[in-house]
Amino acid sequence: MVNQVANDRFDKGRGAQYNPKNKFLKGEYVQEHVEGIDDWEHEKRHTQYIFDESKTLVNKVTSPDVGMLYSANPYQGCEHGCIYCYARNSHEYWGYSAGLDFESRIVVKKNAPALLRKFFDNKNWVPATISLSGNTDCYQPIERQMRITRQLLEVCLEYRNPVGILSKNALVLRDMDIIKELSKMNLVRVFSSITSLDEDLRRVMEPRTASYKSRLKVVETLAKEGIPTGIMNAPLIPGLNDMHIHDVLKAASEAGAKWAGYTVVRLNGAIGNIFKDWLEKAFPDRAAKVWHQICECHGGNVNDSRFGNRIVGDGKFAELIKTQFKLYCAKYKLNEERMEWNTSDFRRVKNQQLSLF
Repeated sequence: MVNQVANDRFDKGRGAQYNPKNKFLKGEYVQEHVEGIDDWEHEKRHTQYIFDESKTLVNKVTSPDVGMLYSANPYQGCEHGCIYCYARNSHEYWGYSAGLDFESRIVVKKNAPALLRKFFDNKNWVPATISLSGNTDCYQPIERQMRITRQLLEVCLEYRNPVGILSKNALVLRDMDIIKELSKMNLVRVFSSITSLDEDLRRVMEPRTASYKSRLKVVETLAKEGIPTGIMNAPLIPGLNDMHIHDVLKAASEAGAKWAGYTVVRLNGAIGNIFKDWLEKAFPDRAAKVWHQICECHGGNVNDSRFGNRIVGDGKFAELIKTQFKLYCAKYKLNEERMEWNTSDFRRVKNQQLSLF
């Protein structure tokens, strides 16, 4: 259970509780506190959407340990507000903060579908899996209105290029019609991110995400339709959700998941201070213990850039997590089947009128 928050200025509607300095903006300063009777109202903020005409969409992933070759992100920033999100740092490149700005200033790439078509039409493209939500959630709330992710799936179906989806939102079920068609040609895998089954923890750690019950329903619905599905039990945070591994994997298996993966939390760049501030406000009784255990997973630091180690950590806590995860995956028959993708049916459709279905 989540403790009663000690600081009455804790904003339960957001993950981050302030905006740290953007390292790329030399003249910026951090506004920690504003005196006056309207302090609480001053800190409340509505989400703003910034429409951007991007020049590129698909990114080649050069990191050897993240499990994807290419990623595409229709949005930058994420209203879900997950406090641990590694993508927070990337928001600084857009001139915003990794803190509150990340979850309340959302960049919308309206021309993403056109960019994907242009990318596929390039004669040098060798078909490979494009991962949606490599950085921020492609099914975050604004997708309900913008439908950019849906259009990207339509393009993947049009060109018959494989696509992977990872989300914390049940909105993915809206696009079942397209996902079914992709699945018929072995062109899709859908993963749900499930960090725990404790709803109290979710509300404070991932404040604007779908409930865990809803995410398991996504897995169940996909599995019943024969669509390959799995979960990411990530990130695992010592002292907060690492003790929930068994329950998450059991529930995922019972819902029909075929695969499961995990990462150990790492707090690079601005995320370290954002997370620590949140931790001390949300869990004042165990903040120091959790912080020290995260450090023990990364050679004495909360940040970790060592390929291989940075994803799963090292040391006794990381090894315990690894052992438990492997044991429960075996017990519940997860990861027994290899993921094989179809890249042989790719076709370029430039200047052609082809039916989607």
